[in-house]
Amino acid sequence: MPKNIDPEVKARALRMLAEHGGEYSSTTAAAAAIAKKLGVGRETVRRWAVQAEVDGGRRPGASSAELAELKRLKAENKRLREDVEVLKAATSFFVGELDPRNR
Repeated sequence: MPKNIDPEVKARALRMLAEHGGEYSSTTAAAAAIAKKLGVGRETVRRWAVQAEVDGGRRPGASSAELAELKRLKAENKRLREDVEVLKAATSFFVGELDPRNR
């Protein structure tokens, strides 16, 4: 399960990457240095940077809003499938109760 990191830390990491990223040989090197200063994982900072580029339209991919909507829809789909299973079970129970052969 992902660790919840304060949004302020994320914003600070992205700000530091934007301001000082050019001082490093690569985005990964910059992310590693910034991550060490902030006490978060290098890959976490790198993924934040990539997602910020996607959200800003500078890189192709699904935006954060689209990913959140997809997650919400998947959860709703799961809940609805569970509801259908409950209704199927209830239907077969009541059909059995109404069948005169079962009395």
